[in-house]
Amino acid sequence: MSPLWRLLVFVSLVLIVHSSTQAWAQKGSPEVTESVFGTMPDGRTVSMFTLRNANGLEARITNFGGALVSLMVPDRMGNFEDVVLGYDSLSQYLVNKPYLGVLVGRYANRISGGRFTLDGNAFELARNNDANHLHGGVMGLSRVLWNAKTEMRKEGPALVLSYVSPDGEDGYPGTLSLTVVYLLTNRDELTIDYTAKTDKATIINLTNHSYFNLTGAGTGSILMHDLEIAASRFTPIDDRLIPTGELRAVFGTPMDFRRLTLIGARINAEDDQIVRGRGYDHNWVLDKNEGEYSLAARLYDGRSGRLMEVYTSEPGLQFYSGNFLDGTDLGKGGMSYEYRFGVCLETQHFPDSPNHPEFPSTVLRPGEQYRSRTSYRFLVR
Repeated sequence: MSPLWRLLVFVSLVLIVHSSTQAWAQKGSPEVTESVFGTMPDGRTVSMFTLRNANGLEARITNFGGALVSLMVPDRMGNFEDVVLGYDSLSQYLVNKPYLGVLVGRYANRISGGRFTLDGNAFELARNNDANHLHGGVMGLSRVLWNAKTEMRKEGPALVLSYVSPDGEDGYPGTLSLTVVYLLTNRDELTIDYTAKTDKATIINLTNHSYFNLTGAGTGSILMHDLEIAASRFTPIDDRLIPTGELRAVFGTPMDFRRLTLIGARINAEDDQIVRGRGYDHNWVLDKNEGEYSLAARLYDGRSGRLMEVYTSEPGLQFYSGNFLDGTDLGKGGMSYEYRFGVCLETQHFPDSPNHPEFPSTVLRPGEQYRSRTSYRFLVR
């Protein structure tokens, strides 16, 4: 064996041992801890909860807005990086215009004109996105302090958040009792379970608004990520980013992600939908039966080898390519979150469903229970 080959073999062995040692060092018993994250303007204490599974994956979640602040997952060499955009301080989350990592509702996404009719009664909501209602309004679930408790389940550590939204909050009818459970399993998945009950007929559509970058939060554009969406149709939007009501086939359009496709490959295509969304900011109609829990999307970063699979019971998925990030937001460690530095994969019912009876219903009535589940599973290639 030549000296050069001897050197290459030695370096390879060192890298393998280093990777194995680092991955082993991250392993341990599952745990969940609580610390103080800050103080609300009214004096209430806000907590940070750290969930860690047996393989070393770690999720940090605050009970203000239920925000997923950081998520540490390994690459193909066993090196752990934070893969979600977020902030270092509570004061930043009190503003949080891009909705980094938070729970959004009562109605995620847009409602046209901030209006809807239910059982013959008209309701007016806040117009906080030009003429539209977005992500629950001026307040929304993303800007409330949730009650929190921790649990150690057989699958892994869990954070149980609860909140009671009073009748009329943000213009919505009914007192809505909500519970959201974050569970970090030992199968390397972050599962979010949503449940809710109401005392009056209302509408509901909940999701998490995390921005993912599988190379590492703040490290660069997500245009080199590959994306697959299990959908053969999407809901086209008008100039106000409101669905037209059509369910259009993705075949032959820049919306076709039925196979792993580079996000940047067609993001600047001369297509009316791309132009209106300033890139991707659309709802995909998942190929599934109503209420079925199944694979919705895959996100892959070839540089790190990280692969994220998204499973959900929801009928739709909003793929947003970070088109409104502009570098003015400074995230964790003072990093600047520039244009298209994160990708959102928001599991949901369709935008503006209350004004589109042909869409899956978002109505919740007394005696019924709203249930929704989404999981983000992490693998390496």
